[in-house]
Amino acid sequence: MRKKQNGFRRPVITKNKRNNKQPESQPSVDPITGKKIPKSFVFARGKLPVPLKQLQMDLRKLMLPYTALSLKEKKRNSLRDFLNVAGPMGVTHFLILSKTASAPYLRVATTPQGPTLTFKIQEYALAADIARSQLRPRCPKDLFKNSALIVLSGFVSGDLPLRLTTNMFQNIFPTIDVKTVKLASCQRIVLLNYNKDTKLIDFRHYSIRLQPIGVSRRIRKLVQSHQVPDLRNLQDVSDFVTKAGYGSESEADEEAATVTLSSNIGRVNRAATKSAVRLQEIGPRMTLQLVRIEKGLCSGEVLFSEFASGKPGDKGKTDNEIDNNDEDSEGGEDDDQDEDGEDLEDNDEELD
Repeated sequence: MRKKQNGFRRPVITKNKRNNKQPESQPSVDPITGKKIPKSFVFARGKLPVPLKQLQMDLRKLMLPYTALSLKEKKRNSLRDFLNVAGPMGVTHFLILSKTASAPYLRVATTPQGPTLTFKIQEYALAADIARSQLRPRCPKDLFKNSALIVLSGFVSGDLPLRLTTNMFQNIFPTIDVKTVKLASCQRIVLLNYNKDTKLIDFRHYSIRLQPIGVSRRIRKLVQSHQVPDLRNLQDVSDFVTKAGYGSESEADEEAATVTLSSNIGRVNRAATKSAVRLQEIGPRMTLQLVRIEKGLCSGEVLFSEFASGKPGDKGKTDNEIDNNDEDSEGGEDDDQDEDGEDLEDNDEELD
């Protein structure tokens, strides 16, 4: 019978050993901007229902490629375990999901000393739900090869909570140099829109698609597919180009939604030509409410609390509920002591 161990056990993240190949190491510093590339862990505190577990996986995909997609946590892992692994691997941010009796919460924290922003998830939709609602879901194989762009809208107030929220989300994704960035690498965008009346943040995730202006959909499909078209029912090849019925021949050209490309992107979007910018939602989708800001990493002085009564040291009812949930999840030191294996494993990649 295994004896109870004192102290915490250092988590281990294993290397990928499939086909005896080592994972490609990722840079820790952007060679263009010289800034440290932000990397993240997305994990849960406490037990999550199945939909929230899927939301956790959707958030991991959203944070690719600088996150641990297949991170496996055990119930006995404490926040300190994750923090001890984060340092050597260059992890700069934690995204922590939790569930209380009243609502799910998302914490976004900067390692190793904070601050920590706690959001109440008012509503959410999974990436699978978004795909099922669309006639033609779009997910190219290289969609998650590069980081998403971040766009903030409505964060114009000088209030401390909004300033900290703006700074947090701006720093959680790698910065780009507009003069040197490759347009082909800009395939996803994360949009956060703040409504000052409701104090809610709409969190959306889109794929970016370019369509050449003045080119019919049939021609685009022909160039992209590399396949010989079916001309059996046509009298002339010109009928294939001009015949309607295969989608819209030329989608509406809106000047405000067009760009002039500086380089070639794919086979149909050529340099010095105009292309229409199309956004297609890929999820996940969330409606967030900022409820608390802590100076430290999930602890320390409370800089902002939406539900505090105003008395010194009073965190508010909802804040205490979050604290109790986190304490319960940290108290699993003796759980799963008979299980074999490391506390944390990532069998697909290393972040460093």
